[in-house]
Amino acid sequence: MEWTDLINQAIQGDRDAFIRLIRQLENSLYNTAKSMLRKEEDVADAIQETILKAYKSLHTIREPQYFKTWMFRILINECNTILSRRSLSTSYAEIPAKQETTSPYDEVDMREAVDRLDEQKRVVIVLHYFEDLSLRQVADALDISESAVKMRLSRARQELYHKFKNFREVKLNVNPI
Repeated sequence: MEWTDLINQAIQGDRDAFIRLIRQLENSLYNTAKSMLRKEEDVADAIQETILKAYKSLHTIREPQYFKTWMFRILINECNTILSRRSLSTSYAEIPAKQETTSPYDEVDMREAVDRLDEQKRVVIVLHYFEDLSLRQVADALDISESAVKMRLSRARQELYHKFKNFREVKLNVNPI
């Protein structure tokens, strides 16, 4: 069954169609929430709230082809709500210490490098490159302009480039045993 057919069926009240849509998006939703929130319990809360709000608001979708963007917008809003609540109650003990890497090779993982970006850069990278949303869809999901998305992507790519350039330089300077 085609994606748009499932969306239209879900809008018409077909719960099974909605469940199938969510199953197709669950990994993407998880990865996006994880990149923003990092704590598993917060990720689970954000996804649960997103699904509940989406189900209750299905009838408000005007253009079914933007279902995925709509879901990500709900998720991002939920994540931001959790982050704002968390910032009000973060204790010193919860602030993570700077992680020391044992080897420069630990820094090669792209996903880890992206996770180390600040939130604004991280979210646009995840949505655009990992979740394959267009610039327009990312802008809609984040409620910012396309030019702001482009600027954040550019800055994130530049930061990642420097990170991997530095890694390469460290790797080249390591003497073989």
